Amino acid sequence: MPEMKIYKALLNITPLILISAFICTSCSSRQDYKTIDGFTQGTTYHIVYQQPGADSLNAMIDSILMAVDNSLSVYNDSSLISRINRNEEVLADTLFVNVFNRSREIWELSKGSFDISAAPYFEVWGFGAGEKRDVTQPMIDSIRQFVGMDKVSLDSGRVVKSDPRVSLNVNAIAQGYTADVIAYAFDRLGIKNYLVEVGGEIFCRGVNARGNEWTVGLDKPVEGNMIQGEELQEIITLSGRGLATSGNYRKFIEENGQKYSHTIDPGTGYPVKQSLLSATVIAPDAMTADAYATWFMVVGLEKAKEVLAASPGIDAYLVYDKDGKFEVFYTDGIKIK
Repeated sequence: MPEMKIYKALLNITPLILISAFICTSCSSRQDYKTIDGFTQGTTYHIVYQQPGADSLNAMIDSILMAVDNSLSVYNDSSLISRINRNEEVLADTLFVNVFNRSREIWELSKGSFDISAAPYFEVWGFGAGEKRDVTQPMIDSIRQFVGMDKVSLDSGRVVKSDPRVSLNVNAIAQGYTADVIAYAFDRLGIKNYLVEVGGEIFCRGVNARGNEWTVGLDKPVEGNMIQGEELQEIITLSGRGLATSGNYRKFIEENGQKYSHTIDPGTGYPVKQSLLSATVIAPDAMTADAYATWFMVVGLEKAKEVLAASPGIDAYLVYDKDGKFEVFYTDGIKIK
């Protein structure tokens, strides 16, 4: 996994969002494969790993999940990011620094299409902690003054804002990052076969209990398909890489018969309206896959294809609507089972 050094500090710890991938593991055939399931960051997690003996890694995983929540969760009032949004004087921890720096890199690559500072737009549209407001163009214009990663930076571990109204939301990257951090902890322990899934974002390595590459079922992006794994679009194989899916078919709001996508274009402040229904991205790490999937949902099918053509190491499976029918585009690196 590239850039593993960014996770090292986490190992000293001792204490949509949207789910759109179904994990097919079948791990009961070998007793040394263990499974851990639970809830975190407002969603579920599912972890399978091979470890001979009776020792469990539950405590280590719980400690990582708690650390991420205390750093990056906007739903936790006492978290580091919540305190930063309230302009309290705090020093950023390694988790926040890693996510902030990668988010800024992808903000630059995407020319602003991926932007963790677009949190105020999510709030007024009702996709944050508050209720939806009656959105007007003057409201959007006002918010635009304090949205953009050029208005926030890190200086010796402190977040510096050009406007105190700047606020951050890392939900579009944090679950992928969480999967990466747990995966790296497994790597450091010498665990060679594992799958980590947090909210549908995945990193896996090695093989499953049957000795095969891990398989991931991609949900069909149709309205009403609310149960993970109930109606699959495709099954692909995966090992040694991260995967994330973003889509608009499960999370939206409806008002006066109008449905609004949960994907907000940071450039306009409005929900996106285009033919791309879901984007599954595979990348060297799950954090990157998570961010790219959101980026693609903002810019749409044709721009996503352009980005993929210019991005070695990034693969995608894109489902889009064409004249009322599902169509699919996927890159050569997608391995369909």
